[in-house]
Amino acid sequence: MTVAAGIGYTLIALGPSLSLFVSVIAHKPFLILTLLSSTLLWLISLILLSALWRGFLPLNSTILWPHAVLISTSVVFQEALRVLFWKVYRKLEDTLDAFADRVSKPRLYLTDKMQIALAGGLGHGVAHAVFFCLSLLTPSFGPATYFVDRCSQLPFFFVSAIVALAFVTIHTFSMVIAFNGYSEGKKVDQYFVPVIHLAAGMVVKP
Repeated sequence: MTVAAGIGYTLIALGPSLSLFVSVIAHKPFLILTLLSSTLLWLISLILLSALWRGFLPLNSTILWPHAVLISTSVVFQEALRVLFWKVYRKLEDTLDAFADRVSKPRLYLTDKMQIALAGGLGHGVAHAVFFCLSLLTPSFGPATYFVDRCSQLPFFFVSAIVALAFVTIHTFSMVIAFNGYSEGKKVDQYFVPVIHLAAGMVVKP
């Protein structure tokens, strides 16, 4: 039964992402490459952040401000990386449009641009889920489960799966919102994404 539970937790965490991949991204090789590139980029960024903060760990669990500083700097770094990712995407978009003009093909449609942003966001979300949450689900395939005092009614693995699902959703659609905000100069969208990212990070602080 625990194997079934482990599979269930994994599907809760990544099931919607798998559905989105199969229904939207898998049909276009360029979107697959975008997804893989984004996943690799965000995994590298998380590894760099982990290496940076390794010298300050472990943090005192009774003092909140070190956790706030850690999360805040991580969010700032990732949001700066999101801007860089968008700038690279814009150069790629200009290249693709120029190529389309040369071969008398239509330029990228708005739906194409949104799908590219969606693939990039899904890569970010999957990287976050793999790095922070899925590694915690490995023991759920064992002979027992685990509870914590702060949430004694729900298994720890189930909570981890829900958190992974939440962050995949946030990062996936934040990329779409951010790309739209950067492209059209909408300050509200540009500020909305990092604020939501920071708020989500603070809420799930251990």
